[in-house]
Amino acid sequence: QVQLVESGGGLVQAGGSLRLSCQASGTAASIHPMSWFRQPPGKQREWVADITTAGRANYADSVKGRFTISRDNAKTTVYLQMNSLKPEDSAVYYCNAGGFIWGQGTLVTVSS
Repeated sequence: QVQLVESGGGLVQAGGSLRLSCQASGTAASIHPMSWFRQPPGKQREWVADITTAGRANYADSVKGRFTISRDNAKTTVYLQMNSLKPEDSAVYYCNAGGFIWGQGTLVTVSS
């Protein structure tokens, strides 16, 4: 069974950058498409980006051009590079594997 652990969240000023990591462990951790979701305070969880095992990426319109998702299959790690952060990017960010396995989340707070 795949387990996911996110890291890299924190407090950053608007315009700054953060890099989130999602370390996957367990059986066949490298074969799943991987996604990032986020849940702002008081709002529903929303999809941010995903990446196939071959490295094809897709992004929500709200982050396109600012965020980059990547994966290192050898390290079974997925990254989310977040640049030009805005206060509205503040949320708990969750990693997802295969559409059904979730990490515990990491908090990102962007101050104005």
